[in-house]
Amino acid sequence: MCGRFILTVPERDLIDHFDVGGFPDLRPRYNIAPTQQVPVVRATGDGRMVSLLRWGLVPSWASDVKIGSTLINARADTVAVKPSYRSAFKSRRCLVPASGFYEWQPTGGKKKQPWLFSLTDQGPFALAGLWERWDKGGEPGRDVHPHHHRSQRGREPCP
Repeated sequence: MCGRFILTVPERDLIDHFDVGGFPDLRPRYNIAPTQQVPVVRATGDGRMVSLLRWGLVPSWASDVKIGSTLINARADTVAVKPSYRSAFKSRRCLVPASGFYEWQPTGGKKKQPWLFSLTDQGPFALAGLWERWDKGGEPGRDVHPHHHRSQRGREPCP
């Protein structure tokens, strides 16, 4: 997943799929972008809970929340060792419910063609995510950060 995804399945399907009580503010969304609030599923001592978190990881040591707009995807092969992700990877993982995600294909000019990838049955699935608490400069916040590894030849991995 590299920059945009969708969440359009009915709440009942998400509740059944993720075994949770409900989802706050759930409405079909066709163009979820970094820095927007997204529902995520996190493990708690009592089971699972759904939280609305900001997409874009802001490490606890960061001095500015703006770094979160650049930390939207981690590579599976380096997530455990990169300082920005290392702590969250060890103990703050979550599931990011989705119905599909976009990948962008260059068309030869400045424009790119978006391609939507989803399950054949249009059902929900989860993207791996990390969350972090950032308490500087205002209200405490949490950030979500889906990660993946792209191995397609000739394509750059997401930052």
